[in-house]
Amino acid sequence: MSTNIPFVDLHAQYLGIKSEIDAVIAEVIEKSLFVRGPYVDKFEQAFAELMERTHCVSCANGTDSLYIAMVALGVKPGDEVIAPAHSWISTTETITQAGGKVVFCDTDPETYTLDPLTLESKITSKTVGIIPVHLYGQPADMDPIMQIARKHKLWVLEDCAQAHLARYKGKLVGTFGDAASFSFYPGKNLGAMGDAGAVVTNNAALADKMAMFARHGGLKKGDHQIEGINSRLDGLQAAILSVKLPHLPEWTHKRQERAARYSALLADVPSVKLPHVAEGREPVWHLYVIEHERRDELAKYLGARGIPTVINYPVALPFLPAYQRLGHTPADFPNAYANQSRILSIPIFPELTDAQMDIVVAAISEFGNGR
Repeated sequence: MSTNIPFVDLHAQYLGIKSEIDAVIAEVIEKSLFVRGPYVDKFEQAFAELMERTHCVSCANGTDSLYIAMVALGVKPGDEVIAPAHSWISTTETITQAGGKVVFCDTDPETYTLDPLTLESKITSKTVGIIPVHLYGQPADMDPIMQIARKHKLWVLEDCAQAHLARYKGKLVGTFGDAASFSFYPGKNLGAMGDAGAVVTNNAALADKMAMFARHGGLKKGDHQIEGINSRLDGLQAAILSVKLPHLPEWTHKRQERAARYSALLADVPSVKLPHVAEGREPVWHLYVIEHERRDELAKYLGARGIPTVINYPVALPFLPAYQRLGHTPADFPNAYANQSRILSIPIFPELTDAQMDIVVAAISEFGNGR
């Protein structure tokens, strides 16, 4: 029997704040404030405040935010930047775009985030920075990462694309490193109705460099201090994000409730490995990722019953054709390689109902019991 449960329901989110969204869109259109301007300024200020940072530099998308930050941090040809082997390619393609060399580090087998135990072995005289990724909304182990970074005088750029409001030992992710990158792609925990991104930092000089580079190399129109790029958050998306921002804590709490309920209901299904929450970490559950030895069969079984699943990500970064030039083998990153064939993301979003969750859990249990 088909159930047609959505993987994520953006329309349900819209309906919950429809009057606010419709009003602000109409307002922006009426005033024709489509590129930068007061709506962008308002969002940058509000997001910086929520993230407990002094500066927010908005841009066109989350991928650009990583690239802009690395250019401002001074990455140059020959520089090595360490990133986890398990992430979306935005994390590492931007290292290359900025002129650097990608150096992969294996991941923790339980949290899928950068493994501090293997991190230091990746550092050479050419290493300039580290990009820990708070993957799936799970905070990376920031204390040892920051200790290693300080020891070797490396910058740290946190990739928070999936981790808005996640906390590590009570402190917001995105507040540990020199800067933190965010994506507001529509499906993210805080999503626009199109592409959008931002970088937050407490470093005023770095913020100015990032803003200048993102705006054709000048903070004033026509005053180009350097060659830059065109990566601007538009007024409509900024206005929409400003409407959504006050709802983010409540949406985050609901995601955490949904995740806790999944974990309780699936605890007695022996064939399923549940997401691990390390001590002192508060995930925000952008994705709820289980593991199963027969992952592909389970995904097909659920799909036939109208339950969508996604593999985030089916091939670890070092084994993609894009990085064939580096010549890596599975033995180089055993955890990332092992996880890529087991992971499966099941539906989670704030509006997911108990009834919908019960259907998902029942189907997973039935598969596990060989029915």
